[in-house]
Amino acid sequence: MQNRTIGGRAVSAIGLGGMPMSIEGRPDRDRSIATIHAALDAGVTLIDTADAYHQHADEVGHNEELIAAALRSYGGDTSGVLVATKGGHLRPGDGSWTKDGRPEYLKVAVKASAKRLGVEAIGLYQFHRPDPNVPYGDSVGAIRDLLDEGVIEMAGISNANPDQIREANDILGGRLVSVQNQFSPRFRSSLPELELCAQLGIAFLPWSPLGGIALARSGELGAEYAAFLEVAEAHGVSPFRVTLAWELALAPVVVPIPGASRPESVQDSAQAADLTLTDDEVARLSAAGA
Repeated sequence: MQNRTIGGRAVSAIGLGGMPMSIEGRPDRDRSIATIHAALDAGVTLIDTADAYHQHADEVGHNEELIAAALRSYGGDTSGVLVATKGGHLRPGDGSWTKDGRPEYLKVAVKASAKRLGVEAIGLYQFHRPDPNVPYGDSVGAIRDLLDEGVIEMAGISNANPDQIREANDILGGRLVSVQNQFSPRFRSSLPELELCAQLGIAFLPWSPLGGIALARSGELGAEYAAFLEVAEAHGVSPFRVTLAWELALAPVVVPIPGASRPESVQDSAQAADLTLTDDEVARLSAAGA
């Protein structure tokens, strides 16, 4: 597995998104553990989670606990695995998503996440989503405090626009290491954020890089975006693998975190790091559906 960098730390060029293993439609626990183990076997050293990845109100942190259990039960060395989690987004249990960016809430949430993950300091903690009821600078200021106190080792943000990226980096004293935004062939409105991260040397982590759980599970990505299917057929690989290889080719700071709930899915995704696209193919895919 090729490596990329988050805040000076080497991670696999393809990460694993844990959300599908804990929300609606999730698999049983054994299959989830097998999926995480398959990712580790494939060389994945970045796993993305959040305390809000759960279904019911009484199981906050379901995905964090699942990942911690999978790492404990893995037979190999996991010391090089970076687990990135997030706070500030909540699921009250009725299927909705709410926000809480209050500094006092984030400082409690991060310690609860660390306990579930079984770590003294969280490797990468990201503010999950801006709260319109709380000044953005106040929320990021709490992340800065956690970084200064050593509660977290690295700080990032998620679902941010260019102004928020600049503001967060200023508040953090130039220590912003990651931005996690939605980006895929279907959703390209975060291209300005990707380009800004490339300019600043900040890792850009596309979430739903295959276009979302529904599109990935249905296998319709190639049908919706013909160019991706055609390039995939030329290389003898899946359109999903081509999609991730295309995202990697956009900038050296891009580290896709495709979600998975089956070992086969993560094994296919991991091989995208070894798929080299020509400049013409990248340009063709960038133009498709734009």
